[in-house]
Amino acid sequence: MSWQTYVDEHLMCEIEGNHLTAAAILGHDGSVWAQSDSFPQAKPEEINGIINDFNEPGSLAPTGLYLGGAKYMVIQGEPGVVIRGKKGSGGVTIKKTTMALIIGIYDEPMTPGQCNMIVERLVNDICEV
Repeated sequence: MSWQTYVDEHLMCEIEGNHLTAAAILGHDGSVWAQSDSFPQAKPEEINGIINDFNEPGSLAPTGLYLGGAKYMVIQGEPGVVIRGKKGSGGVTIKKTTMALIIGIYDEPMTPGQCNMIVERLVNDICEV
């Protein structure tokens, strides 16, 4: 299965009538493995900040998490494993695997829990990545 298929069929899937707004699988270096058409163009410094927060949990909290120029307030996550952000009525879940970042962006009516479930379910399916 291609990485794009994982994005199209697993991350952008329907859950209780809702879909993620955007999703991507990125390498730790920021390289795009696959992404939805709606995924924002992530800047290298944004990816570096995310990777740094996985290595030094809490480093993004004072400044916020940026993705595609959008600022998210960092909320609870599992240090070193998952980063969650909130922006207005939506947010982002970023899960780190051995070689990749799995990113889901949502907006209402999707809930943070639904986004978390989609992203974390995919990570469990491809946990060796």
